[in-house]
Amino acid sequence: METFVVHGGVPLSGEMSPSGSKNAAFPLIAACLLTEEPCVLENVPAIRDVGVMLEIAAGLGARVSWDEREHRLEISAKELSSAAPDDALSRKFRGSVLFAGALLGRLRRAEIPYPGGDAIGARPLTAHFRAFEELGVVIRQGTTIEMDGSALRGKAFFMDEPSVTATENAILAAVLAPGKTIISLGALESHVQELILFLVDMGADIRFRDLVRVEINGVARLHGARRRVNPDELEISGFAALAACTRSELAVRGIAPQYLDAVFLQFKKMGVAFEHDGDKLKIMKPTAGYKSFRIQSGLYPKLGSDHLPPFAVLATQAEGVSLIHDWMYENRLRYLAELQKMGADCEILDQHRARISGPTHLVGCRMESFDIRSGMALVVAALVAQGESVIERIDHIDRGYERLDERLRALGADIRRIES
Repeated sequence: METFVVHGGVPLSGEMSPSGSKNAAFPLIAACLLTEEPCVLENVPAIRDVGVMLEIAAGLGARVSWDEREHRLEISAKELSSAAPDDALSRKFRGSVLFAGALLGRLRRAEIPYPGGDAIGARPLTAHFRAFEELGVVIRQGTTIEMDGSALRGKAFFMDEPSVTATENAILAAVLAPGKTIISLGALESHVQELILFLVDMGADIRFRDLVRVEINGVARLHGARRRVNPDELEISGFAALAACTRSELAVRGIAPQYLDAVFLQFKKMGVAFEHDGDKLKIMKPTAGYKSFRIQSGLYPKLGSDHLPPFAVLATQAEGVSLIHDWMYENRLRYLAELQKMGADCEILDQHRARISGPTHLVGCRMESFDIRSGMALVVAALVAQGESVIERIDHIDRGYERLDERLRALGADIRRIES
């Protein structure tokens, strides 16, 4: 098992470019299965979960050409199977469930294992099933999930909850369904918008209105298309929070500012000095202390749940009491217990809320990463802390961040990957 060994307390400097969005790559890959013609995706992050997604696609019959160095992916899905993907692969991460919508749209049937993913709380597939059923799909649950879409049709309906992947799945299923589909109260995070834009490039008749409604007129077929995966806003906010926490001057070039309004607002509330011009974000050294504030996840365009962990580390360096509220995942706050080992003054109030008082002096220690985003928060905390930190279970981090240790070393961080 690999670990990170980090020596913190040193300001960083330089410029970094974000990887392509992990969360956008998954639905775009699934969308490639909706057409017989080749599709090309650029700026695809070379991370573990993308590799697993492509293995599943290949197992379904797609021809995959993946150049990790160039971050270029070509998928040709002329022949597909609706048989259940490899169970072991599907259980590695939750994004595999997106193949259900694509297979229903293309083949009118799908069989999938129950997907896995981060252990951050109960994430049932109820919202997916109800959306599919609204579209005429018959679902049978057993050792696998069997879906019969022979009666697939367009319909106006409300999402059971604003689940991102459930909204993406409904869109993937509806885009080739006859008739008109109107999806109300779904999610419209950046990766959902990127999926819609890609499907339009493929010939879909689809649009979204006021961030609460998606309208789809089913088409008979889609064609191949090319798209560049948008920069990962979670990586951008994570690196920006890292710069603020370590009181460093750091530039992030290649951002998509239209998806970062909530991040900019949170920085303003906490007194982080920054400026952005076009596709460049610059975090500057602070001239005053950071201010405590409520850090709360919400529906897009508010901060997403995945944004919160690095901001929680920033709260340990802010003056006063900050409140963390992650309404979505009941196990996400476990990383705060790891910060307590470092000396953070924080208390988990319940499954969704915590209090953090600061500023506090963090000291390096041995910690464990529980999921992708908490892993990034522990790396941020380790680079703030004095002394040596050891972060275990970095396989979680590798699932979401490409060569994180190498990129941090380029900014002056003392971080090493070792076999434990």
